[in-house]
Amino acid sequence: MLNLILGYLGLGLMLGLAGVGSSIGTTIAGNAAEGALKKNPEKSSSYMILSAMPATQGLYGFVAFLMWLGKDFATQGPLLFGVGLSVGLVCLFSAIRQGQVCANGIVGISQGHDVQTNTMIYAALPEFYAILSLVAALMI
Repeated sequence: MLNLILGYLGLGLMLGLAGVGSSIGTTIAGNAAEGALKKNPEKSSSYMILSAMPATQGLYGFVAFLMWLGKDFATQGPLLFGVGLSVGLVCLFSAIRQGQVCANGIVGISQGHDVQTNTMIYAALPEFYAILSLVAALMI
């Protein structure tokens, strides 16, 4: 019974923390975009692209969730809890930090600097760890 509880808790953490991270990250960047629209509305497409970047961590959590959904919780509950907690936390923090990087890039763009490409490169760095957590979860 404990294995079953741990297994479902791991699945919930995997999906839930990744989704929460994406929602926080996208709103951090979205808030910067709203302010930037007031200063330089012509660059709204750049703001939108950067605001959407932290949404991907939620997708990674969802993919990991789907891949682990059919596992035997009776024997793999503690393992699933560990994997779920790990993937969830990495995606949570990765999305939040990525949202902060994107928000800074949005502010820079609104001030007339050509930093969209560099911001996307910098924002890809925290996302790399979310991808690694997904890959690790799929390899276990």
